[in-house]
Amino acid sequence: MPKDYDELWVLGDLVNYGPNPAEVVDYIRSQATLTIQGNHDYAVGNDQKPRCSARFLPMAEATQRFTVRVLNRSQKRFLRDLPSTMCREVGGTVFFLCHATPSDPLFEYRTVDSAAWEFDEEIFSGAHAVLVGHTHQQFLRDFGGWTLVNPGSLGQPKMGDPRARYALWIDGKIELRSFEYPFESTIAKLHSMGLPSSITNDLEVVLKTGSLSK
Repeated sequence: MPKDYDELWVLGDLVNYGPNPAEVVDYIRSQATLTIQGNHDYAVGNDQKPRCSARFLPMAEATQRFTVRVLNRSQKRFLRDLPSTMCREVGGTVFFLCHATPSDPLFEYRTVDSAAWEFDEEIFSGAHAVLVGHTHQQFLRDFGGWTLVNPGSLGQPKMGDPRARYALWIDGKIELRSFEYPFESTIAKLHSMGLPSSITNDLEVVLKTGSLSK
């Protein structure tokens, strides 16, 4: 991922599933221009369940216990106080940011081809681009008057390969990009977290393959 950007926008889920939640929170606090709350940030910050799918819930709950243990009070408060939506105008282009969907910013899992996106237009009225995360599925969809973008995920890839994914806004255009992620070093850290072996194995499979069997 390039480091010569003007601004860094983060669409949520700073924590859980990984071995370095404290380091990630501190990095985002110091480097990000905009940060949106994800369902895992909400869960850790408010001592709530992350409301994941059944297949990923054991991983989420196990890593959340680890995350809660290693974060300090200030880091948890940062996660708790993150906004669920934001708007930002850059050079005449208005962006609407949320983690899941405009009508359910934290939890709804919605695919790129869902017709429900058009029913949310009143919520982000005036925005030229809607930026979402949550599904870890990188995509770009043009609705004519506005564009829907999911930059993908830097961790827990769910695109069928282990590459990390992100998006760039350059000269008025959104570009979807990816890069090789050094997952072996992360996997080594996972094995030192003290998680049940079944959880560690599932986390390892996701990092290596970008998917997880049902």
